[in-house]
Amino acid sequence: MLTALVFAPTAVALLLLVLPRRTPDAVFRGVWVAATAVLLVYVAGLWAGYDYGDGDDGGDDNRLGYEVRARWIPSAGVGYHVGVDGLSLPLLAMTCVLFLACALYSLRETRRVREFAALFLFLQTTCLGLFVSLDLILFFVFFDLSIVGMYFVIAGWGHKQAARAALMFFLYTFIGSLALLLGFIGLYLAADPHTFDMVELTRENPLAGRSLYAGLVLLAIGVGLAVKTPTVPFHTWLPPAHTEAPAAGSAILAGVLLKMGTYGFLRIAMPMLPDAWRRYALVLVVIGVVSVLYGALVALAQTDFKRMIAYTSVNHMGYIVLAVGAAAAVDSSAQARSLAVTGAVTQMVSHGLLTGALFLLAGVLYERGRTYDMGAYSGIAAAAPAFTGMTAVAAFASLGLPGFSGFIAEFQIFTGSLGPRPVATSLSLLGILLTAGLFLRALHLIFLGPLRLPDAPGSPRAFPDIRAHESAAVMPLLGLAVVVGVAPRFLLDLIEPASRVVVELLAR
Repeated sequence: MLTALVFAPTAVALLLLVLPRRTPDAVFRGVWVAATAVLLVYVAGLWAGYDYGDGDDGGDDNRLGYEVRARWIPSAGVGYHVGVDGLSLPLLAMTCVLFLACALYSLRETRRVREFAALFLFLQTTCLGLFVSLDLILFFVFFDLSIVGMYFVIAGWGHKQAARAALMFFLYTFIGSLALLLGFIGLYLAADPHTFDMVELTRENPLAGRSLYAGLVLLAIGVGLAVKTPTVPFHTWLPPAHTEAPAAGSAILAGVLLKMGTYGFLRIAMPMLPDAWRRYALVLVVIGVVSVLYGALVALAQTDFKRMIAYTSVNHMGYIVLAVGAAAAVDSSAQARSLAVTGAVTQMVSHGLLTGALFLLAGVLYERGRTYDMGAYSGIAAAAPAFTGMTAVAAFASLGLPGFSGFIAEFQIFTGSLGPRPVATSLSLLGILLTAGLFLRALHLIFLGPLRLPDAPGSPRAFPDIRAHESAAVMPLLGLAVVVGVAPRFLLDLIEPASRVVVELLAR
């Protein structure tokens, strides 16, 4: 079942590429939307049929569902091993929701539509494949292929400096992936017998009692994942990549690809290197707090709306790093540490929905005015009330207002982290205040006051309100954020058993 889910998008992409060139663009768009919609329904069926478990199995299999094992490169200890649990299934669902939103948003795309749709379908395969991977090399393959796919999206459909931004994105993240591979090889060599299987490595804990070796392996894996997340100081590729990427590309980059880093911390670094993780957890906490405050402060200084949203991703990813670092404090209660891990996963889902919506809305702004400069606009609320309302909802939700998914995630993170790391958590609370300030400033500049539009060649003299396909892409994301914020039990019931297992493994 998972194999079909992972490779179906690429199969559809190949179908698009073999269709005759005279095929109307509307056919490519329609097939893209239909394929992503079917995949979302398929994931909903997987969710409905998944055995949540209760986390009482001692962590041996972490309640893996729909597990598939097959021989791949047996001489190297590499196998095709996939499965899902409470950590990965929410991210699978979020991934399918975002790709469907991007397909709907792109219904009026006119530039090389066949290639654009095929690239996004290929990207969907890499994202889904990574979240179901239970073999380190399989994880690495999808990790690297996602870099390739996003590189071509930015370079081929981005803005004026797209080629430079795409190159920076590729070089940074590819170097990070090489560090990740070194760490994976270190785990492989330590295991007896040698294997890249995640379940076996988690069960065996091959680096127990080997402090120096474990520290080096954690450093390699941590750097690779930190670049992808990204955390300070490995974040410098992110703002130009987001600023130059097309709106749909930015939504996937922030909503899904960044989660590959934080998911890797929970799936690989924490359960496979528990001793080293506990030893260096304070470093992770400090990096998390610095990312929270730095991301918010730099975002506050931006005049470019899309660049501002990009820096808020550094801020929000910092909360996740803080949570996974605080979860290593064994002198704290298991309940608090589990709450921090649950909050980290919930934050991944929440950030994907809300930042995806914000980047699509930024694309609406650019499509109307051909610039992201906030100073070039004012008074748009009178001309486009629906667009204004959606942007305001996304902004307030992103800063953690009660009633939205961000509040649920951040409340769990702060509650779970405050006991073991009171000073760091208190400092990170300032991030919420700064985020509120930067979003309110952006809303004031763009939407209030007398109507003013960019005065540049080709700029329209009117600002049309949000169109049907744009609304169809953004509204479900905001609606899901409200559902999670008001009635989160359907999500938390899935995540909490897996979080307890991670905490148990970390305490070994």
